[in-house]
Amino acid sequence: MTLEITWFVLLGVLFAGYAILDGFDFGVGMLHLLVKDDHDRRILLNSIGPVWDGNEVWLVTGGGAMFAAFKDMYATVFSGFYLVFMLLLMALIFRAVSIEFRSKEPMLWWRKLWDVCFFIGSLLAALLLGAFVGNIARGVPLNASGTFTGNILTLLNPYALMVAVTTVALFMMHGSIYLVMKTENALHDRVRQWVNNSIIFFIICAVCTTMVTLIYYPRLTDPFRLHPALFVVPVLMMLAIANVPREISMKKAFLAFISSSAAIALLLATLSIGLFPNLLYATNNPAYSLTIYSASSSQYTLGIMLIIAIIGMPIVIGYTTYVYWIFRHKTRLDAHSY
Repeated sequence: MTLEITWFVLLGVLFAGYAILDGFDFGVGMLHLLVKDDHDRRILLNSIGPVWDGNEVWLVTGGGAMFAAFKDMYATVFSGFYLVFMLLLMALIFRAVSIEFRSKEPMLWWRKLWDVCFFIGSLLAALLLGAFVGNIARGVPLNASGTFTGNILTLLNPYALMVAVTTVALFMMHGSIYLVMKTENALHDRVRQWVNNSIIFFIICAVCTTMVTLIYYPRLTDPFRLHPALFVVPVLMMLAIANVPREISMKKAFLAFISSSAAIALLLATLSIGLFPNLLYATNNPAYSLTIYSASSSQYTLGIMLIIAIIGMPIVIGYTTYVYWIFRHKTRLDAHSY
């Protein structure tokens, strides 16, 4: 049981790392079209240029960890959510191609085409990730063998779409804060205005989603009622969100970014606590739910994977930190820029 809980936590850490790191990439992409000047658009593009592809490693690692640690969950999700994941891959591919191809030619129509593709890829990826999280929180119909029995319309339910829009708002806030750190002069002043608007957008979406969750899915709050000490997690999340505009007003963009990152991690922690011990809740019959115990691999597999994780995760965290330290300065264009 200790290994299952350990891997449940590690899986949450991996996906939280992906949401934090690739989340601001998506935010930059969704804000990209708000800038009209070609030079400024290249600044936005190159602000994530050195790190965007490395950030996606966390998604691959999270998927691999799910495959190794919770094989039944992996099988159910990747078969039942197949169309969603294919659309997500297409969005990620379009985004990557847009970044690489955008400045290859000087024609205005060429650059505008890839600018739009960059925006659409970022927006679609954020929406799909949000819808996926919404369905994980809400639950889906499963049969006795743990197989998804719904269809694409089942996944496009109002709650999942609400979480999807909230995710878009969250990533826009996160991305705008990142751009405050990476821009300067007139563009910097313009980006600072985006932060306040995106915070308002996110708070409205978050409040609405929270109210719907409390009314229609109270089971997600059961662990907090049973163990009141767990309320510290959502309280810290709200404090982290509230600290963002404070740090921005004091022109401490890095601390605002840390608060935004903490808010994302604590949001996912709150969801994980609400789900535990379920990985995928069965809406038609709770007995069919996939839990960390029923869907896990063998103890031997979990033990070997834990050793690999103990060795590998510090390396991943180390080189990620090193890359961000090297490219910590304001973004400026040169001959090698996108």
